[in-house]
Amino acid sequence: MAKTKLKKEFLDQIFKAIPSILSSPYKKMFIDYDESADVLYISFKRPQRATDTEMTDDGILIRYKDDEIVGITILEASKRIR
Repeated sequence: MAKTKLKKEFLDQIFKAIPSILSSPYKKMFIDYDESADVLYISFKRPQRATDTEMTDDGILIRYKDDEIVGITILEASKRIR
């Protein structure tokens, strides 16, 4: 029973994210979460080295390869859950 409940809760969270995923201009995403560092990495191309990084005021790193955004890094990701 616990397995079924966990699956349902997990799927419910995924379903809530679908509108945001589908409205994104990026059709491929690679996601990795480092729990010990509490950092969420989202790449819009196969993960690669960025040539430049911009940090926003709220702790999000925008990764660029030349002039193209190739990913974002979200610091303190678990604290951003509403």
